[in-house]
Amino acid sequence: MKLNHLNLTVSDVPAAHHFLTTYFGFEPAFGSTQDAPVAVLTDDNGLLLTLMNPQQQGDVTYPGLFHIGFVQGSRAEVDAVYQRLSEAGVAAKPAHEFHGSYTFYVKAPGGFLVEVLSWEGTALATSP
Repeated sequence: MKLNHLNLTVSDVPAAHHFLTTYFGFEPAFGSTQDAPVAVLTDDNGLLLTLMNPQQQGDVTYPGLFHIGFVQGSRAEVDAVYQRLSEAGVAAKPAHEFHGSYTFYVKAPGGFLVEVLSWEGTALATSP
């Protein structure tokens, strides 16, 4: 089976939309716009990511370390993403070694956590 879509309830759809399209390569799908109450984005693998806040509720809280992750091909690519975010004023701690990966986490606008990591130099580096 192929994972088709993921739905995230977010506190700020336009801000989450901007963050994911600007820094993580997502593109609007199905004519979705940044200012809509529901936004559908797609990545270069065809995954659909829906951002919504149907009742226009305030803050959204996810449990514990719930996050979405973006695997990079190398440590240098992880550092490049970190640098782009830092230059834009997005707060994140620098990448570090963690459970066999080189990774950092950043709180995305809208209330969810994003991990950027590389498995470079590990057995997982060749995993799909």
